[in-house]
Amino acid sequence: MTKQQSRTQILKKRSKKKEKSIWFSIFMWLFILLFLAVIAGCAAITAGFFYLSRELPQINTLNDYRPAIVTNVFSDDGRKIGEFYKERRIVMPLSDMPADLINAFVAAEDSRFREHPGIDIKSIIRAFIKNFKAGTIVQGGSTITQQVTKSFLLTPEKTYERKLKEAILAYKIEKKLSKDDILFLYLNQIYLGHGAYGVEAASENYFGKHVKDLTLAECAMLAGLPQAPSRYSPFHHPELARQRQVYTLNRMKEEGMISNLEATEAMGAKLNIKPRKNWFIERVPCYTEHVRRYVEKKYGKEMLYTQGLSIHTAVNIELQKIARTAVNKGLLALDRRCGYRGPVKNIPALQIEDFSRAISEKLNGSRPIKGEIYKGVVLKVDDHNKISHVRVGNVTGIIRLASMAWARKPNPEISYKYAGIKKPSQALKTGDVIYVKVLEEMTGEKQYEFTLYQEPIAQSALLSIEAETGHVKTMIGGRDFKDSQFNRAFQSRRQPGSAFKPILYAAALDKGYTPASIIIDSPVVFEDKLNDRVWKPNNYAHKFYGPTLFRQALIKSRNIVSIKILQDIGIDYLIGYAGKLGITSPFPRDLSIALGSSGVSLFELTKAYSVFSNLGYLIEPVFITEIYDRDNTLLESPKLIRKKVIDMGTAYLMTNLLEGVVQAGTGQRVKALNRPAAGKTGTTNDLHDAWFMGFTPRYTTGVWVGLDQSVPIGRRETGSRAASPIWLDYMQDALEGKSVREFTVPEGIIRVKIDAETGLLPNAQSKNTVFECFKQGTEPTQHTPRPDEVFSTEELFKEGF
Repeated sequence: MTKQQSRTQILKKRSKKKEKSIWFSIFMWLFILLFLAVIAGCAAITAGFFYLSRELPQINTLNDYRPAIVTNVFSDDGRKIGEFYKERRIVMPLSDMPADLINAFVAAEDSRFREHPGIDIKSIIRAFIKNFKAGTIVQGGSTITQQVTKSFLLTPEKTYERKLKEAILAYKIEKKLSKDDILFLYLNQIYLGHGAYGVEAASENYFGKHVKDLTLAECAMLAGLPQAPSRYSPFHHPELARQRQVYTLNRMKEEGMISNLEATEAMGAKLNIKPRKNWFIERVPCYTEHVRRYVEKKYGKEMLYTQGLSIHTAVNIELQKIARTAVNKGLLALDRRCGYRGPVKNIPALQIEDFSRAISEKLNGSRPIKGEIYKGVVLKVDDHNKISHVRVGNVTGIIRLASMAWARKPNPEISYKYAGIKKPSQALKTGDVIYVKVLEEMTGEKQYEFTLYQEPIAQSALLSIEAETGHVKTMIGGRDFKDSQFNRAFQSRRQPGSAFKPILYAAALDKGYTPASIIIDSPVVFEDKLNDRVWKPNNYAHKFYGPTLFRQALIKSRNIVSIKILQDIGIDYLIGYAGKLGITSPFPRDLSIALGSSGVSLFELTKAYSVFSNLGYLIEPVFITEIYDRDNTLLESPKLIRKKVIDMGTAYLMTNLLEGVVQAGTGQRVKALNRPAAGKTGTTNDLHDAWFMGFTPRYTTGVWVGLDQSVPIGRRETGSRAASPIWLDYMQDALEGKSVREFTVPEGIIRVKIDAETGLLPNAQSKNTVFECFKQGTEPTQHTPRPDEVFSTEELFKEGF
């Protein structure tokens, strides 16, 4: 081999080595780049994972699951009276849910739930292809685990970022929780329409029962809702809801969860779908609303509406019903005494058919129900037979004159003793659109018997406190909570009139007066030189009665005597005394407060009267007895606050005096209670407000009647006529079946025979003597002068007698 050839071979070898070296370098660089790309990709994925995970909730155990749940309010016997919530959710353990319900949701929403790790790749690919073709997200392909995550994510939009977050959270949940735990979260968290979150709330919403009591057909109906709760609502779209139910049952059959026979029977089962009761409106709405305001103010909205408090109250549902009935009866009677304000309108005869057809459509094929109120039209007025023919939708009936004799035209100049109308045409005519109440459906005929109905315009409030405990058992804040949520028992401030006088008289007893003190009932005139005004107060009957016993002045509610007592004891003293009894409303510093001219609430006045029945002790009224949080930890349990504010003897003397009001004074209607009772009427100037405040050894109860506009209630509608019948009706039913109790007489009270005309000890010639109660040491020691003894009037009735 020549040198040239050898050199050539060497060069070729070197070239090959160089070529290999270049390819090796390229390969190495590519490997390095690929390695770096993988690292970068992993870093990016990791960064993306942590970026998307940074705001995701942490659910490591079921203890981390703290959803918004319902706050419940209960009566004194544990019955539910109200609910407060943002999301109506009642969390139930999986063990309380029927297997058919769990299987129904799995079959309808995620049949591979037990197999996949939280993300179903097949479903995702299928959904991706459909979304790609559509150019937008039209299908989610979510598993049950992913659906659980949806409610924990803050944003509701359908984006790929959200889907990635769902997948990440689903993966995390599957790692931390079992399949049963995930089902627990899902079935309690999912929205199922009409404000119901979770299967328990939905079961109550649609079927009025607990989820544990659901049938297979009902389970399948609920399981069909998650896809579109509003579209498949059993209330609004029953046929679409049934189609989803059938789909769910078929899926359960295909998955081997139920037999063909079970599916067929469930498809044919008739479901009793009915709206859930509105506890707030149906039970004790005014009381519940009062509780709501208190809890929201003390604990905040978030606590009230999301943290599932259990609020136990002092209200008694039966007493509340009794009070509602008494108030409605009293207001209806008042309204009828004031006369008929006329029809809603009058329509021509040609429009009667169209009007009746419209009413019939509103009735939706149902017939009028006995006791209910409906709008109707007068077809004919028959004075000869004393009946009026009325049509309500497709139903006709009559109104007898006897049931509408009250329907005279309102006239404040006519006495309330006016007998009423003599023939139907005095109130009605053909074409009148009126409200009627169904009395009876005539046997064997299609006609009904109605009575003319008129919605009362007056309002009333009633509040009743249990003596020993201070528990507020009843509170009515107005005629109808649906029409007005204003609480006239607590929020309103109205003039109490003479119902305030017992506060004044109690203050006087503590200032040295006795039930036998004499005060001169004579005209007085007060001049306000600054405002150039003259005030000439008068008694209700516009008469003056001369020397008057303290007891008689209260029993007969004498205004002039009350003013003179206030002049004597002082305005500031009375205001301070009222404050001790729990009245916190402001008072003007003038003598008119003796006549109840300063506004107070029914709650305040009832609270003040309870001091008399509790022998001088003020027991703070209790609305809420206990509050528990969602973990059943006691948050609040008010202790009995019992504070002595006035002398026991004074309290008993006031009780005894107010018993006299019932027996012989303005409260005599209440004698029909046939039990020991004490009370006082109240009527303001121009008859704007009517009150009756009274108590028995068990309950202190106050009633107010008036109009929100502060205008006259009606002719002669005093506290005795407008308010005390409501009080009496309530107390009669509230005390029915309960033993009779007597008022307790404390030590230091004595009974002494006195002359009923002078208030002194009687002499042999005294014609009218009575036994009077005194605090020991305050009884009279002087005898009534004999006729042969000479005393001037001024000497006889000077201060001290």
